[in-house]
Amino acid sequence: MSVKPLKPTTHMIFWGCATILFILTIILFKSVLLPFVLGIAVAYLLNPIVNKLGDIGIARAPAAIIILGSFLLIIAGFIGVVSPIIYRELSQFSNDLPNYIEKFWGIMSPITARLDQYIGGAQGESLESLLKQNSSSAISVANYVMQKFASGGQAVMDTISVIIFMPIVAYFMMKEWLNVTKWVQDLMPRHSKEVIMGLLEQINKKLSGFVRGQITVAVFLGVAYAIALSIAGLKYGILIGLLSGLLSVIPMFGSIVGLLVSITVAWFQAGDIVFVGIIAAIFIAGQLIEGNFLTPKLVGDSVGLHPLWVFFSLLAGGALLGILGMFLAVPIAAVIGVLIAFGLKKYKESAYYKDIDVKEKPKKIKNGK
Repeated sequence: MSVKPLKPTTHMIFWGCATILFILTIILFKSVLLPFVLGIAVAYLLNPIVNKLGDIGIARAPAAIIILGSFLLIIAGFIGVVSPIIYRELSQFSNDLPNYIEKFWGIMSPITARLDQYIGGAQGESLESLLKQNSSSAISVANYVMQKFASGGQAVMDTISVIIFMPIVAYFMMKEWLNVTKWVQDLMPRHSKEVIMGLLEQINKKLSGFVRGQITVAVFLGVAYAIALSIAGLKYGILIGLLSGLLSVIPMFGSIVGLLVSITVAWFQAGDIVFVGIIAAIFIAGQLIEGNFLTPKLVGDSVGLHPLWVFFSLLAGGALLGILGMFLAVPIAAVIGVLIAFGLKKYKESAYYKDIDVKEKPKKIKNGK
């Protein structure tokens, strides 16, 4: 018995309902999804290594334990080494902040005095005193928010849930990866399976190239910046270097932010243009190495996730769902990018697009033929 092909409207209704169901599920369970999303992300990241161990005869369960255990030990060791250094540099920055503020107002005093001549103060107050009052209020609010966040029960519960449940989710996903992918393929509509598999391959190519490659680039840059800035003698060099590497998940963004913060700290620290130039040269060299060697080699040119698109998706995900949204942002951005490209391709192949274009002119008859 032959099955009638479905109309395009039916396809749109089906996939629209599936998308709405996916969004509602995330919104409804967003408070408990973080360890599951992280676990799936870790499993996706490490699954190729598990496959290679499987090729040499090691079963998936012990291979998953070996790889996941090694990964967690490396992460725990890195945190154990870096945490005291970051805490020390944050404490030092907290102690130095009043001095930096005084230096800043020393630089700004001539500017504010000149502005006072044109706009005048409010009720006899100078512009500088108004700015100082507002800045101190902003600092107080920021300190209050940070204290509340640090002492907040939700933050503690999220951390505990990630530490406990993320490795469990990652292990079972790595162990059952082949069964899960087979189950998903079995659920695909038979008439569209080939198209869906092609789209999933494109999404996997984008994600694997960007996530694995860009994370490697970010780790390399973070460690390199931290070492170079510390050797150069910059205060908070390790903290600034690691944060610059973390932000380098967005191409170029980490280096730009690190450059601006570093030259500002260098100027307040030494007030020497030569020292500022040395610090700037570190980030310029890092950007040159990233753009000419690391990114082409590790990420590749065919990934197709533009830095602005990644930046927008991270901001949008963070605004909508917080930390969970930021972790979901890049995969969803890759999916949307592939679907848009697929939609544009189908549109250009359609009669609607071709009818809009210049119609093909009739061929001229030559020699009476």
